[in-house]
Amino acid sequence: MTKKKTSVVAVEATEVITSYKGFDKNMKCRDYQFEIGKTYTHEGDVEACESGFHACEYPLGVFSYYAPPCSVFCVVEQSGSLSRHDKDSKIASSSISIKASIDLPGLVAAAFEFVTKRCEHVKARHSKGDSSASSATGYSSASSATGDRSASSATGYRSASSATGDSSASSATGDSSASSATGYSSASSATGYSSASSATGYRSASSATGYSSASSATGYSSASSATGYRSASSATGDRSASIATGDSSASSATGNMSASSATGNMSASSATGYMSASLTTGSYSTAEVVKPNSHSVAIGAGFNNKARADEGCAIVLCYRNITGQLINIRASKVGDNGIKPNVWYLLDANGEFVEIAE
Repeated sequence: MTKKKTSVVAVEATEVITSYKGFDKNMKCRDYQFEIGKTYTHEGDVEACESGFHACEYPLGVFSYYAPPCSVFCVVEQSGSLSRHDKDSKIASSSISIKASIDLPGLVAAAFEFVTKRCEHVKARHSKGDSSASSATGYSSASSATGDRSASSATGYRSASSATGDSSASSATGDSSASSATGYSSASSATGYSSASSATGYRSASSATGYSSASSATGYSSASSATGYRSASSATGDRSASIATGDSSASSATGNMSASSATGNMSASSATGYMSASLTTGSYSTAEVVKPNSHSVAIGAGFNNKARADEGCAIVLCYRNITGQLINIRASKVGDNGIKPNVWYLLDANGEFVEIAE
């Protein structure tokens, strides 16, 4: 079978592009070691998908190449000889500078800015055209943009924002706001009090940081983050990631190779996908992986954390004293060391697993 050659578009060599790059947990890309604050130069031809240093101009485009659960991301600058891929925002360059790390909420915010800057703002609060923009800032406002690559922003008290087009972005920052982006490569962010954020499109990202917020991203390679007090975060797509860091938060990731992390006090974390990880670090938190034979790991790393896992999975637990000092840590596969499937365990001061009632 003849391999189809990647189509590329040349870019002016004098251009400097701010873009986003993914790495593995060790800051490597294709076995090439990178460090934040350094600049790297490629000698030879530069062609997208073939040679040079690669990154994505669209922030959420990085999820196509590095899945959120097992990757780190950085803001970079590309210059020198440049070559664009004609199917997405990937760019190859002869020079790349690794500027700073960026987390999932940061990628969401950057995605919204990326789309908004490329939209022609209209006066109407509802815009249906391709590359449309819609903004409502008044009390109890509503904003909707349904065109391809649309952007929607509602910042007023009790506002609502919805963008359903491909590559859309939606942001609602007012109290009691709601934000929804359902299109391809969408981004949704709600930062106001009692906000809700939902992004269901392919490669979507969702972030809700306000008090009592909720965040849900169900698309393939989705990411969901809720950092407010009593927040909830859910990502159900393949290779999804879900993070809830507020007190009493809950985090759930059910897609294949998903990751779920809840770090607030009394948080709960659940991951049911194949080879998933569930991590809690808050006091009295719970970590669980409940899909049989998924080869997943439930990790309770905080004070008085408990964990449980199904058959084919494992648990990791820590014992910390009242001041938070790490005294003991132990891991076990379900079936070993007397560990039963779907039973909650604590670790005692002697490093022994203790079965507890639900």
